[in-house]
Amino acid sequence: MGELVKFIAQSLVDNPDQVSVNEVRGEQSIIIELKVAPEDMGKVIGKQGRIAKAIRTIVKAAAVKEGKKVIVEII
Repeated sequence: MGELVKFIAQSLVDNPDQVSVNEVRGEQSIIIELKVAPEDMGKVIGKQGRIAKAIRTIVKAAAVKEGKKVIVEII
């Protein structure tokens, strides 16, 4: 899941080398923390949060296979 988020984020931003993903796995859930450069924050979030919502939707669809709940936090 983390690799998927990292790939999507690197495709969107101007500074792909500053994208970092931290994945915290729990018993029933996975928390994915996405960090990008401050000037790229708007590109990852999008207008009214549309891109961030789309990223979360894609990751949740991928998480159905594992049967876990996924939370994507953009830091």
